[in-house]
Amino acid sequence: MSDRAALVRRRSRETQIECEVRLDHGSQIEVETGLPFLDHMLEQVARYGGFDLKFKGSGDVQVDPHHLMEDAGIVIGQALSRALDDRTGIRRFASAYAPLDESLARVVVDLGKRPFLSYNLPLKGRIGTLESETLEEWWRAFSIHVGATLHVDLIRGRNRHHIAESAAKALGLALRDAMSLGGGPDVPSSKGLLG
Repeated sequence: MSDRAALVRRRSRETQIECEVRLDHGSQIEVETGLPFLDHMLEQVARYGGFDLKFKGSGDVQVDPHHLMEDAGIVIGQALSRALDDRTGIRRFASAYAPLDESLARVVVDLGKRPFLSYNLPLKGRIGTLESETLEEWWRAFSIHVGATLHVDLIRGRNRHHIAESAAKALGLALRDAMSLGGGPDVPSSKGLLG
């Protein structure tokens, strides 16, 4: 089996990001963005997704965290997409639930290269230093650039931190299953191609 890995760099006037992923390892996670809750979320996705992640980013957070949040979603999405290559042999579809105390989130994923996001986490206010509304920007950018349909739903919950973290863990669990090999020798589509 070849090593499914990728390195993506993004440099703009607003952000500087480097992301490296290795899908078939899952023991090394290093994240540093300057936004502690973004670090925490990315670590949860990688840990429960079972992949190595080295992610270093910075941006104009003195203006607003929005640019760094969105670009982080772009870059990790692109890295995972490149590591998946043409997606031959992956399971493609998966779903997962993750609880965190009173919160329960569900994520359903299709890695079929048809980006769409249905985001149903009713978050308002801050999580640490982060405006929770910017989390939706991360999810949207990620879904577009990884090439996935994502349905993200809060089943129940009250605490903003718990809601956001349970969704990140559910995403990781769903990605672990959807990215896993075991879908057969072909591209997982009745059309013979994805997208």
